[in-house]
Amino acid sequence: MSADTPRRIVLLRHAKAEWSQQSDHERPLAERGRKDAPVAGRRLADSGTEFDLALCSTATRTRETWKLAVHEFPQRPRTVYEERLYDASVGELIALFNETSDDVGSLLVIGHNPGMHGAADALSGKAEGEALTRMTRDGFPTAAYAVVEFSGSWKSLEHGVGTLVDYWTPND
Repeated sequence: MSADTPRRIVLLRHAKAEWSQQSDHERPLAERGRKDAPVAGRRLADSGTEFDLALCSTATRTRETWKLAVHEFPQRPRTVYEERLYDASVGELIALFNETSDDVGSLLVIGHNPGMHGAADALSGKAEGEALTRMTRDGFPTAAYAVVEFSGSWKSLEHGVGTLVDYWTPND
């Protein structure tokens, strides 16, 4: 895959979590989250994108979201559980994405807010259709995802280089 190949990054926020006495990192999905995660997975599977790699936060709610969502996929992508996704800033997320191998064309990231929303907003210099208007209006609720496309190597991914091509929430 050449460095100027079109690439796709999907930023998926974990599904709705319970508020519990456990540490934030260990919070499990709530009943609504267990319903929304497979719906998000089905929507992603129906998009036809075959993911080369999934990066998933190590938090309980992100791992549970991924486990429920990936069951909807025709083929499970290689998955890396990445501690640095938890509580990451936009700059830390972009630095992490820059480490992606250039043989990856489509990357799925299962993470947290405000990072997922911030990264989608920061990477998107342009937007197609109503995606940006809807993302701005709706925020980035649990189990929502944004799809950003760009050309170039993962090392060249930076603020404003991408196009927001899709945005979806469980309420759609």
